[in-house]
Amino acid sequence: MTDRLLTDCHVATMAAQGGAYGAIEDGAVLIRDGRIAWVGPRAQAPAADVVERLDGRWVTPGLIDCHTHLVFGGDRSAEFEQRLGGVSYEEIARAGGGIVSSVKATREAGEDALYASAVARLEGLKATGVTTVEIKSGYGLDRDSELKMLRVARRIGREAGVRVRTSYLGLHAVPPEHRADRTAYVDLAIDDILPAAQAAGLVDAVDAYCEPIAFSGEEVSRLFDRARTLGLPVKLHADQLSDGGGAALAAKYNALSADHVEHTTEAGVRAMAQAGVVAVLLPGAYLMLRETTPPPIALFRQHGVEMAVATDCNPGTSPVASMTAALNLACVQFRLTPEEALAGATRIAAKALGVAAEVGTVEPDKVADLAVWDITRPAELCYWLGKPLLHVRYVSGSRA
Repeated sequence: MTDRLLTDCHVATMAAQGGAYGAIEDGAVLIRDGRIAWVGPRAQAPAADVVERLDGRWVTPGLIDCHTHLVFGGDRSAEFEQRLGGVSYEEIARAGGGIVSSVKATREAGEDALYASAVARLEGLKATGVTTVEIKSGYGLDRDSELKMLRVARRIGREAGVRVRTSYLGLHAVPPEHRADRTAYVDLAIDDILPAAQAAGLVDAVDAYCEPIAFSGEEVSRLFDRARTLGLPVKLHADQLSDGGGAALAAKYNALSADHVEHTTEAGVRAMAQAGVVAVLLPGAYLMLRETTPPPIALFRQHGVEMAVATDCNPGTSPVASMTAALNLACVQFRLTPEEALAGATRIAAKALGVAAEVGTVEPDKVADLAVWDITRPAELCYWLGKPLLHVRYVSGSRA
């Protein structure tokens, strides 16, 4: 057993208690067996077998991207041009584009190709300090393709230097072959694909897209009821384009999170607060869709709803592969403070994935997933847009 001491550094622990950023100026972190054994002032640091001096850099928890669609085939840059020309996302979707175009490309791609393209996108996240990433299915929309996507996500977690949590997103869109009978697809997604994915050990949570252009509250409730019987937590794409009661539905099922939430009402915010549902803010999609109704940040603060921040990395509405860019956008567009944004990409993002006992803060007994930054204060992580700031990542205590 080798102890490794990171010293001559400042530590933004991001613990819930302890002042701004949970900061320890002139601090040190002791790593043992892949976990944090001690953190505190450098003058009190214990002895260690290996000492790494960080020359005054800042250490934070490894960032957590708690909402991505990282695995997909093709891209949708042509739709980007359409939207710039004035065509709405809803119009593109109803014309057979949008998610359905990604479904075709994903179905046609082999697992190795999907893995290679996802890992290429992942490099942008890793270069901006990400050590945990959530990856959804939802571009397969048949049994074989959904399972294929989830297998690729699991492979990324084994081989690509990040911790991965998977979400089954079978209710993402109705595939073309089921347009004439959507009920048959809903049955397939709930009664066949989900149990198969769970039996294969491919699912950590169950997600759905609740919107008029996607799935109704009744359909989502059927899915969530099945998830409960399988012992799986749920989360929801909620109230992104309209007030569809998604936040309240997420709260009814004690969801880990309700994501997007631009059109969530105060009643929905209250329901989320009572159920402890995290609001996941996705400023990349808000930017790319040129939305004008921001999430109700003041209401979230007022009612004590915790806010996470994620990239929503996907081919259509948020081709964002930088976690620090997402932090900047959350501050600029939604007026989060830098401390709120960084908490949203660490401690609160961990809660949104159900992994807060393991990662998300620099505290004893947590996994030593850390990011070391070339910055002079934590707010720089939200201030710079595009500047390389990462010095090194640690995943389970090893440089990654």
